[in-house]
Amino acid sequence: MELISIDDVRAAADDLAGPVVRTPLLPTLWDDELWLKPESLQPVGSFKLRGATHAIARLGPAARARGVVTHSSGNHGQALAYAARAAGVRCTVVVPEGAPGVKVDRIRALDAEVVLVPPVRRLAEAERIAADTGAALIPPFDHPWIIAGQGTVGLEIIADLPEVDVVLVPVGGGGLSAGVATAVRALRPSAAVIGVEPLLAADARDSLAAGELVVWDVERTYRTVADGLRTQLSALTLAHLRDRLDGIVTVTEEEILAATGRLAREARLVAEPSGAVAVAARLFHREELPPGRTVAVVTGGNVDPALLARLTAAA
Repeated sequence: MELISIDDVRAAADDLAGPVVRTPLLPTLWDDELWLKPESLQPVGSFKLRGATHAIARLGPAARARGVVTHSSGNHGQALAYAARAAGVRCTVVVPEGAPGVKVDRIRALDAEVVLVPPVRRLAEAERIAADTGAALIPPFDHPWIIAGQGTVGLEIIADLPEVDVVLVPVGGGGLSAGVATAVRALRPSAAVIGVEPLLAADARDSLAAGELVVWDVERTYRTVADGLRTQLSALTLAHLRDRLDGIVTVTEEEILAATGRLAREARLVAEPSGAVAVAARLFHREELPPGRTVAVVTGGNVDPALLARLTAAA
């Protein structure tokens, strides 16, 4: 299976100049060897804007005229809707029932059509719409364009902290971790890229251990509060992670929520639970991680307001 290269990531960076925010690295008061990469500061509140913008940029005029469709629990749907609207392209987003209402409302506010389906039907429905309408299917992670776009996070980390030793990156479908690992391995081979996922949705851990895709049932993955990390790896993302990821750590629900609250109170960053798992790994599993200067990617900030209020009120 062909993997993306650092040249693909650099080409994606050219497509992103302008629409996508170049997020900074933020030091933390509680850990003098930890920096945060706050992708929650993107216009749509997550790193997903990178892959979506790159994918739209790569479509030809005929494909743009037919529109785009995707399936998403929220963040990729928002990102594709935003990028499509900016390019004047019609967008349909298939959303699994049970996705956070705040994310669904924002997708609709970006002029995309929302189709709600049971979680197990999300991909099949997106494929049906693509077949019926001719719309281009832009998946959340299972495409070289998406992986390359997300990999620009890694380019920026190395540019801003060339001496980085460890990069912690959340793993859901694996597009971000695959892209970041590609960039970091090419530009800073001595640095370790460690994936982080919820213990209640640890299919990536199991897949890497088995050397093949291990699929968890929806009923299992939907137990985690980190809704953006309930998706499974694809064969393409697993191939990247097997070749380029240096390890994976799992975090509990209590650790995820504690990290979300700490980011709000002490880093002044609004993070959703999915976006806080890398910080949770540094806070609660430091002994499992390589030592040194560490960057934790805060992937998104589209959190339910009631949950955020509860977590920020907690001591």
